[in-house]
Amino acid sequence: MKLKEQGAKPAAPGGNGHQKASPRYSVSAGKAHPLGATVTPEGVNFSVFSRHATAMELLIFDEHDHPEPVQTISLDAPENKSFFFWHVFVHGLKPGAHYAYRVDGPDDVHGGHRFDRDKALLDPYGLGSTNHLWDRGTACGPGDNVHKSMRSVVIDPSDYDWEGDRPIGRPMNAAVIYEMHIGGFTKHPSSGVKHPGTFAGVVEKIPYLKELGVTTVELLPVFEFDDTEILHELPDGRTLTNYWGYSTVSFFAPHRGYCCSPEYGEHLREFRDMVKALHTAGIGVVLDVVFNHTSEGNHLGPMINFRGFDNLTYYHLVPGNEQYYMDYSGCGNTLNCNHPVMVKFILECLEFWVKEMHVDGFRFDEGSILSRDVNGVPMEHAPILWNLDLSETFAESKLIAEAWDAAGLYQVGRFPGYRWSDWNGRFRDDVRRFVKGEPGLTGAVATRIAGSPDLYQESGHLPVNSVNFVTAHDGFTLNDLVSYNEKHNWDNGENNNDGVNDNDSWNCGVEGETDDPAVEWLREQQIKNLATIFFLSRGVPMMVAGDEVRRTQRGNNNGYCQDNELSWFDWSQVEAHGGVFRFFKEMIRFRREHPALHSRHFFGPGLNARGLPEVGWHGCKLNAPGWNDPGGRVLAFTLAAPDEHPDIHVILNMYWEALPFELPSIQGRTWRRFADTSLPSPEDIAKPGGEVTITGSQYVANPRSAVVLLAR
Repeated sequence: MKLKEQGAKPAAPGGNGHQKASPRYSVSAGKAHPLGATVTPEGVNFSVFSRHATAMELLIFDEHDHPEPVQTISLDAPENKSFFFWHVFVHGLKPGAHYAYRVDGPDDVHGGHRFDRDKALLDPYGLGSTNHLWDRGTACGPGDNVHKSMRSVVIDPSDYDWEGDRPIGRPMNAAVIYEMHIGGFTKHPSSGVKHPGTFAGVVEKIPYLKELGVTTVELLPVFEFDDTEILHELPDGRTLTNYWGYSTVSFFAPHRGYCCSPEYGEHLREFRDMVKALHTAGIGVVLDVVFNHTSEGNHLGPMINFRGFDNLTYYHLVPGNEQYYMDYSGCGNTLNCNHPVMVKFILECLEFWVKEMHVDGFRFDEGSILSRDVNGVPMEHAPILWNLDLSETFAESKLIAEAWDAAGLYQVGRFPGYRWSDWNGRFRDDVRRFVKGEPGLTGAVATRIAGSPDLYQESGHLPVNSVNFVTAHDGFTLNDLVSYNEKHNWDNGENNNDGVNDNDSWNCGVEGETDDPAVEWLREQQIKNLATIFFLSRGVPMMVAGDEVRRTQRGNNNGYCQDNELSWFDWSQVEAHGGVFRFFKEMIRFRREHPALHSRHFFGPGLNARGLPEVGWHGCKLNAPGWNDPGGRVLAFTLAAPDEHPDIHVILNMYWEALPFELPSIQGRTWRRFADTSLPSPEDIAKPGGEVTITGSQYVANPRSAVVLLAR
């Protein structure tokens, strides 16, 4: 079916209650590259990819809330088509204009084609979008949805003064990562910011991040996503929507919900203002990116962009029954990441975020999907992964993978490439179980503290390939890990069936909130035990926003749909749990100041200049760690530092009784206590120069405690 040229027409009454006639723009053939909407002094060049389209229209809107286009431009082959790229130049068009596409093609759903000439589509390369008129339902079924569609915004990325800012380029081994949600960080009424839940709101909280000492924020998805998508309707009439953002709509566009003025095309400026301010404070920015699936979902989902432009190219489809999608992601569809067109798309997208937006790296959600070939089979030399690994553009960017997917592929320690770091789920599980008090984990925990050489060393990787974490956005908060034995996800509307059941958690004797001071004391002590281990381990520590002040989700371990106070950062807790905040702050400083804790390399077998081994492993007795003790719940280790730095001795007693630990004797040096998690704040951790001298040849570690000593 051929799409016909439509002339300029007056805009229908928009959401602001006025009608405005706009002149027709003159057009010419345009160029195939670059893709997207490229602003020039003479106008805007538009280009999109579609191999199988037979006709295409570009719709120009005056305002974000105008239901009718002011002009519809038909793209005709061969003038407006070069191979599989459709293009047109619109003379006189300025930044701030809104636009969409309509695409026609083969009517063959069973063959994998889903073209629908009636649907308005976002530009996959669009730099901003608005959804003032958006109705997801009208994008799912048949019929014209132009009046209720999302629109892309023409934005000129060169129109910004970076004032000399560049990506920070901090080495991976020097990083302390803080995973946070842009909206949830400042949406709570207690935040006190001028623009809650926005990029601007984060800027106001930079002094807090700087005081805490984290070096890098890892932001949950900031690419445009559909936060109006209703995931569940509750019996009381409330609706639950997409809060986390792991369902991308537009990959080049900052999420309009985190902007103050998206309708005016301010997406890039507002995001850049945040990045520039964070960089000024010495804090890098890593983006959590979702290239494994999109918001278009399964065969019943909405038509937003990829599905309508070229479904057969962009997605993995069921062989022999291409109306359905392969679902390696667990989210309804899977992007065909190693198809040449998708490789180009992903590379150009990430290059844009590094070159134009100055971000410092990326964390890839369900990253293992990016190793699957066009038939879904895992590859050792996946083009997209190795292109990123070897690209000079990303030479100083952090590349972090969630090295698994929903179809069972698990690649922790063997993710394709060498620069890639991955979320070390083994670290999380072993450390949780050890601190919980499970026996027989001495050797496993020592291996995790040593940088997980069992996972990384044989393949030529390093400790910096391991991102060590105890909690992440997906799962219990640190407070809830020590406060709940079971998940409590009833608010999610899925009868508590969602979320993982095996959390390796322990409630310290009471399920949930309690006024029992003994239980609360133990919980706080366990939080500090966990923090001590992951800040003192080789690898790259990652913590979750709010764990440093005991943020709780009341036992909900899957807050993906909870855009409310259950998920938001409650800033009143900074004062309420100031002792825990202080412990985290001092532990981060301690890690930064002691090179032995953030070395890029595994422990070596040799001796240092003072004749000491780099690491010595112990139990209650020196040099007797009890690797094979099935009942062991203790571990101690000594790190011999370079000459000018103090040596470090760590005692981990996860047994429920106090135990004496022998201390090594180091000639010319005296042990001083830096931290003891069993002591009340502020005695639990010392500021520089405030360490307490230890006399005698042993230290009695209280039940379920961690102790850190320095030898000067």
